[in-house]
Amino acid sequence: MPKSPASLKTLALAVAPALLTLLSVYTTAGRAQVQEETYQRPRRVTPAPTPQSAPKTPTPRPAAGEEVDEDDVVRIETQLVSVPAIVTDRTGRPLTGLSASDFQIFEDGRPQKIANFSTTEAPFEVALLLDTSGSTREDVGLIRAAARAFVEALRPGDRVAILAFNTKREGSDSLATVELKSPLTDDRDLLQDAVESVGASNGTPFYDSLAKVARDVFRDRPTEQTRGRRALVALTDGVDSTSESSFEEAREQLKRAGVVSYFVMVNTEEYVEDRLMQDCEDGGALRLSAVQLRRYQRVIAPGASAEDFSNFCRMGQFERMHASRTLYRLARSEMASLARESGGKTFPAADLRDARRAFRQVAEDIGTQYSIGYYSTNTARDGTFRKINVQVRTRKDAQVRAREGYQAPRS
Repeated sequence: MPKSPASLKTLALAVAPALLTLLSVYTTAGRAQVQEETYQRPRRVTPAPTPQSAPKTPTPRPAAGEEVDEDDVVRIETQLVSVPAIVTDRTGRPLTGLSASDFQIFEDGRPQKIANFSTTEAPFEVALLLDTSGSTREDVGLIRAAARAFVEALRPGDRVAILAFNTKREGSDSLATVELKSPLTDDRDLLQDAVESVGASNGTPFYDSLAKVARDVFRDRPTEQTRGRRALVALTDGVDSTSESSFEEAREQLKRAGVVSYFVMVNTEEYVEDRLMQDCEDGGALRLSAVQLRRYQRVIAPGASAEDFSNFCRMGQFERMHASRTLYRLARSEMASLARESGGKTFPAADLRDARRAFRQVAEDIGTQYSIGYYSTNTARDGTFRKINVQVRTRKDAQVRAREGYQAPRS
């Protein structure tokens, strides 16, 4: 059914400033399509042989398979690779009740032994990020309602953290910041209170929010139950306007934290493009921030003078149009990349009603996810990309959506 003008306007107002960001792009064409390692957690450690001349009193060493910190001076033989997987039949219905013995996993075509397995019933830890930049009071109400419905759709035992953007004033300046409204908890009353405290912001520190999820929400190592079962769920257009972090920095931090990324991607492209074309003297016009202009120069025209990109209002309409379309294209590409690399998914949303529906689909996806872990038989620390293939040996009709591969560490 076609969307009404009112619903499109509501959507556009909810996230308009977020669409004015220039995302960092990769230095080579097509880099967004390359899969990288998203989860390097426990390391299997084997003590090195003690030479004949070594002292008789042995130095304590970690036991084989023990988790160790990156700074521990040990010889790392293998690393645990976690692979989230969704299994459906040919009609798309989830297949639950499978056990580790039902699965086969291959790395670069070589069979691997499953060392860690969580069923669909195991709890999840979810960081819920709500992008309300530029929202009206009505829009914030719709976003809160969608968030409440998402929390209620999760299962007992799933823990959730709530993050949102806020505007802080320092003197005459207004700064958009990322606020952790609630740490991880399964207390639904606390979560509902956190959702109710979410308000609008003036600016979108999207990359900073991704880094905060990895750094603060998931700073502790996962428990045995939640290993490979941590997710970011974000309602956003994916466009950044004020972050200090870059996309690549945020991406690396999410990767190290082992987070499965889901994005409910709100689209307001036409509305924002319209407002970008307006004269800067018009009160309804939108502009690229100084941060965005610097990114635009570095990415689109690295050899140009900084002066050429110092003032958005001096840009011609063609340049403004190009900037807007580039922002959207990169945003969609980068969110899709994060989701695909981690075993998550993107859900396009045409308006806030679609966002509520998409949240419901995310909750269903999380509730039917298996987590499989294995210690790679390839111990080389050569930085190569390794393909992962997950199969269900006991069901010929099984369709598997799983992480496609990872980047091996480099010595």
